[in-house]
Amino acid sequence: MHTRHREPQLLGNEATLERMARILAARNIDPADAALPDDAALPDDAEHFSPLDALLAGMPPRYQAAVADHPTVLEWVRKVTDAAVAPSRGARLQVTTGPSLLMAGVVGAGKTHQAYGAVRALVNSGVGVRWRATTAADLYADLRPRPGVDSERELAAVGRCPLLIIDDLGAAKASEWVEEVTYRLINRRYNYELPTLITTNLAIKDLRSYLGDRVASRLAQMTTRVEFEAVDRRRHSAAA
Repeated sequence: MHTRHREPQLLGNEATLERMARILAARNIDPADAALPDDAALPDDAEHFSPLDALLAGMPPRYQAAVADHPTVLEWVRKVTDAAVAPSRGARLQVTTGPSLLMAGVVGAGKTHQAYGAVRALVNSGVGVRWRATTAADLYADLRPRPGVDSERELAAVGRCPLLIIDDLGAAKASEWVEEVTYRLINRRYNYELPTLITTNLAIKDLRSYLGDRVASRLAQMTTRVEFEAVDRRRHSAAA
């Protein structure tokens, strides 16, 4: 099947990203979901923006230039790209199902950089990506029951997102509630084979004691695991 491909446009300056963000906000489109397929309902005046432009508008500035270069991460990108499907004849390929990846290593080893770089690589490969990124701590804060917030609806939304980044799994304080919420989220993504990028500062051997047997078992089955070298790249860069 021949898939139409558009070359990404180069960003002129930060004003381009800001304008794209305003356009998305005006249409009530979450920037984190903004790496859209070609036939998505973007406003007419946004047609000149490429999928990469839209992706960058939803990324934290620190990671907008992130490049994935770890062999295991690049292999994950290839597998997710190969698993992409077109929702209809002639439509652009979109990420729907695929493998997951668990990246472990010390703080500053480059795990988050690789995760955002992987999403960028998917977009550059020509597939449409609806995605979401959150730290584990922010996720639990958003899901804690409180007046006026439908935490169950939010959990369902995160659980069904086609591509999810969970950063710093294991950084939040362990509790029965954290273990239960994590299990429900991971179990849904495990059952529906939704690609998930997970980073953690914990050693892989320590995940079971923090997450519990049910979560650890599913992660073992659904993810390829990679341990990053024990070098804090942030400190190394500062010293350089």
